[in-house]
Amino acid sequence: MNEVLIKALQLILSLSILVIVHELGHFFFARLFKTRVEKFYLFFNPWFSIVKRKIGDTEYGIGWLPLGGYVKIAGMIDESMDKEQLKQPPQPHEFRSKKSWQRLLIMLGGILFNVLLAFFIYSMVLFTWGEKYLPASSAKYGIMTDSLGKSIGLRNGDIILALDDKPVDNFRKIVHDILLEDIKSIKVKRGDSILMIAIPNEVKHALIKNPTFIEVRFPFIVDGFIENSVAEKAGLIKGDKFLSINSESAIFFDEVREKLSKYRDKDVEIKVLRNNKDTISIHVSVPNNGKLGVYPLSDLEKFFELKKIQYNFFESLPAGVIKTFDMLDSYIKQFKLLFSPETKAYESIGGFITIGKIFPAEWDWMAFWSMTAFLSVILAFMNFLPIPALDGGHVLFLLYEIVTRRKPSEKFLEYAQIVGMALLFALLIFANGNDIIKLFK
Repeated sequence: MNEVLIKALQLILSLSILVIVHELGHFFFARLFKTRVEKFYLFFNPWFSIVKRKIGDTEYGIGWLPLGGYVKIAGMIDESMDKEQLKQPPQPHEFRSKKSWQRLLIMLGGILFNVLLAFFIYSMVLFTWGEKYLPASSAKYGIMTDSLGKSIGLRNGDIILALDDKPVDNFRKIVHDILLEDIKSIKVKRGDSILMIAIPNEVKHALIKNPTFIEVRFPFIVDGFIENSVAEKAGLIKGDKFLSINSESAIFFDEVREKLSKYRDKDVEIKVLRNNKDTISIHVSVPNNGKLGVYPLSDLEKFFELKKIQYNFFESLPAGVIKTFDMLDSYIKQFKLLFSPETKAYESIGGFITIGKIFPAEWDWMAFWSMTAFLSVILAFMNFLPIPALDGGHVLFLLYEIVTRRKPSEKFLEYAQIVGMALLFALLIFANGNDIIKLFK
């Protein structure tokens, strides 16, 4: 329950920051061009507000429906669908009275501020914590793979050298690149042999639902126990390193998992190395689920030499820009998969539950800010889509006006807004419906 609460609090805080910054972008350019902003709200407030206060011409508040936020700009057709104001003659302080290029900047303000927020956060994360990752060359025990990987010829213990003859640097980007880049083969070292493993297109499609088919292999060392652990009761202690199960080699995580599954509901003899010097034999009955109630040590720094890059303040700024656009490029490529019938990536679309699960179960500021920066990139991209009711829809109509010098009628904009809102609500229902369905699977 604590894990769910921590994830939920991180999600709410992150989304609140993103919404405030996004709407601040619209607010900034509106005020810059002397356009009246009637409301500035975090979350929506149908029927009532939790908090509200009017300062000058603007009412600031917090709504009760946490599905985003909004600024209500005078003289603009928006989600409030306030048409009464538009029946009056245009006023100098209204959105519709401003020049087209000014209205364009007002509508692009939210997207621009989200991009700038991502850049700022990434820069500060790199400046504060630096960058740390596992080089593929340091993964000395090779990989763990599942049935999907084995179906194309990969084996546990294979050492990945290259993707399409391009040497691999960051181990964690292997699956990412296989999925999003046009990778045809994986070069691996197996014993004394070098092999080229072909990647069929159907495997790439399967990766949408199974993005962890390649993971780093590591020795199984006991790091803790669940309550009423059969292993702890049998005599295993923290720090024990697995050697064998019933005299069969079981050194690595995948080997231990496989052997325990093989000996469900049976008594086994486990040999472990204790204190790096004593070989201890433990007899234990393996439960029907094939698990001993043991947490393995998963801190990669205990097994591998990670690459660490430190940035001073001035180095972090260009690095933050590169990181922002790398993440944007990656997300655009992932977004394209939604329109590929073969991948069925649309089945993986998730709502608030999916987003919440991405945050760590323990409060980690580096992970929180990194995730917030990525969500800011996503929010900027999604709002740029040319869908009525999104910023991109308004931008599309404004570009049409600038090019043709003809302004779309207010009635057309009104209908477009209604269609766009219907599409967005349908997507919201679909995404969160997917989350609910997954909970019962």
